[in-house]
Amino acid sequence: MAMPSPPRQETMAPHERMGAIMMGQKPDRVPFSPFIFGFCAKNVGLPVSTVYEDAEKSFFAQLRTAEMYGYDGAPLYGYASYGGWEFGGDIKMPRSRWEQAPVVAHYPVESEEDVDRLELPDVERAGSLPISMTFSRLQEKFGMPITVQLVGVVTLVGELCSVDRMCRWMIKRPELVHKLMRKAVDHLVDVAKLWVDTFPVERMQPFVGDATSANQVISPKQFEEFALPYQKEVHEKVLDMGVMSMFNHICGEQNLNLPFWRQIPHGRDGVPGILSFGHEVDLTTAIEMFGEDNIIAGNVEPRLIQNGTPEEVFAACVACLEKGKQAPNYRYMLMAGCEVPVEAPPYNLFTMRKAVMEHGFYD
Repeated sequence: MAMPSPPRQETMAPHERMGAIMMGQKPDRVPFSPFIFGFCAKNVGLPVSTVYEDAEKSFFAQLRTAEMYGYDGAPLYGYASYGGWEFGGDIKMPRSRWEQAPVVAHYPVESEEDVDRLELPDVERAGSLPISMTFSRLQEKFGMPITVQLVGVVTLVGELCSVDRMCRWMIKRPELVHKLMRKAVDHLVDVAKLWVDTFPVERMQPFVGDATSANQVISPKQFEEFALPYQKEVHEKVLDMGVMSMFNHICGEQNLNLPFWRQIPHGRDGVPGILSFGHEVDLTTAIEMFGEDNIIAGNVEPRLIQNGTPEEVFAACVACLEKGKQAPNYRYMLMAGCEVPVEAPPYNLFTMRKAVMEHGFYD
């Protein structure tokens, strides 16, 4: 890595920068939002589980980490294994050094008979939702976008019955999967309605993360049958509530699913959604397919952020920035391709910031 150039002078605060790209206006530089949870807890001397168990400590751990590293992203609450705990199963919080996020320890659906017995939970009390509500109240208090996790329907169903059981049922008992998808949609709409009834809808930006629909798990044909109609229904119903923009992390190897994702709305009335992608999807492809109507985010490989040298991380960020700055209407932000690993060297996160300061300005 070459000696750094003299630092450029920023002329916008983070909220101004993010507001500019939402409106399709030129910011001073590309926003940098790393996609980061457990790292923040460790950064301020807390157990990783704190990010998921304690809304206030999670919020301020993220806020202080953003202050320290100078990135633009605001605090966010969520976790990939959402659903199992909320529907009455058991969750295991990360306790060891190598555990990064909660995982389901006991699934609420473990037999075919359980599918019909499964009831929609009370969204005011279920699982992580009270924590998420407290977190959103802090976002409201501090004038930030108000987020709520509306996990992808395929990911949610995988956390209800286990991914392997879901995949077997897609082949042998597809009607059971459709029943679970229906319940997943109804639950997510219930969650969105609670948030819309509680907070100013114009400040809301629900967060959708969908890893289990990736082609490492299901085929494009299965995505078309099991994911597309239900995911589209969730987005349409949430946007019909008055929500203007949704943040969707399209995780993993999704290249063959991208034509279907194009059929799903992410914003309304000219307001863009935010679509982030894993490193498996080329940013140029993402921009070509989604960039006219959405902000594109990504997609530095998390493995590289944890195990790569600073020189490798810097080069990967610069490559992303060069592609991302070609997005129409300046609608790109630098982000990891998935969550920044808890064990990532702090200097590698700083290196991401360094890359955007040296190569992210719009001349």
